[in-house]
Amino acid sequence: MITLKNVSHEWDDFSLKNVSFNVNKGEHFIILGPTAAGKTLILETIAGFYVPRKGKILLNGKEITHTPPEKRNIGFVYQDYSLFPHMNVKENVAFGLKMQKLPKREIETKVQDIMDSMGISYLENRLPSTLSGGEQQRVALARSLVIDPEILLLDEPLSSLDPRTRETLRDELKRIHEMKGTTTIHVTHDQDEALALADRIGVIMDGELVQVDEPYRVFNEPVTEEIATFVGVENVIEGKINSNQEGVALVETGNYTIRALSKLTEGEVNVFIRPENIILSKVRLESSARNSISGKISRISQFGATFRVYMDNGLSALVTKHAIEELGLKVGENVYASFKATAIHLIKR
Repeated sequence: MITLKNVSHEWDDFSLKNVSFNVNKGEHFIILGPTAAGKTLILETIAGFYVPRKGKILLNGKEITHTPPEKRNIGFVYQDYSLFPHMNVKENVAFGLKMQKLPKREIETKVQDIMDSMGISYLENRLPSTLSGGEQQRVALARSLVIDPEILLLDEPLSSLDPRTRETLRDELKRIHEMKGTTTIHVTHDQDEALALADRIGVIMDGELVQVDEPYRVFNEPVTEEIATFVGVENVIEGKINSNQEGVALVETGNYTIRALSKLTEGEVNVFIRPENIILSKVRLESSARNSISGKISRISQFGATFRVYMDNGLSALVTKHAIEELGLKVGENVYASFKATAIHLIKR
């Protein structure tokens, strides 16, 4: 559907570096990365607001690198919604169709249909300043979708909403995508958002697209330590492979040995373990497919509805309040951190 080939561009203090990826028709593709990584600049380049110094952009096999924005049939929703403050909801939604000079009756029909499907018909005479953040976002989406864009670009669409509204709009985005099937490129720094919505994820760091993969692989098999840290792997341990028998590598970390399912047979590696894949217990859990490492709890921190338990063996685990209470976990307690060999990802250092 859309392809970027080695797209590069320089600004005064930032640059995109050989960005390449393709998005299939009907796909919800998310570009995930930290603040100031270049996410919005990629969208603005696709939209035609910037012409890259190098590289090509193709839409349905046709190069559009130098095509003006108004001729690309691309919808764009910014995180601040960018609604016209002097127009009511209905006029905002109709704006793009009027620019296309469609017949008045067709405009009326299309606008009413999209407002009905988005559940905003009751707002049609309201000005943007009287709407909540969630209502403004729905109007902005309706305005972009009503023109039947070939590509919908979403720039941090949920970032300015409160947690409850964000969750509601996230479900709404999923429903709209399933209903309309619009090819979507969506940038965010929110990992929950990416996991909930993406068919595939591209991770961007400092202007470079460093991994493009299915959500599970991005979050469980990151290709660099930087990505692992960003997506919340947390447990990154240096080690060296001593042996590999039938696909089970024995990794010596200096303090303990870890069994990991891997094709790697030798050399120095980084061991990645997500904290939610670690089980804590007061007794060692014995299993040939499981690692069980002793340690003393050095810190317990609450993160929303869950707790992170940090141990002096360099590991941290994510547990529930129920687990804290049931096991009587507290600072200074000796525990065993257990995790399966299949829960580990190794990369060469």
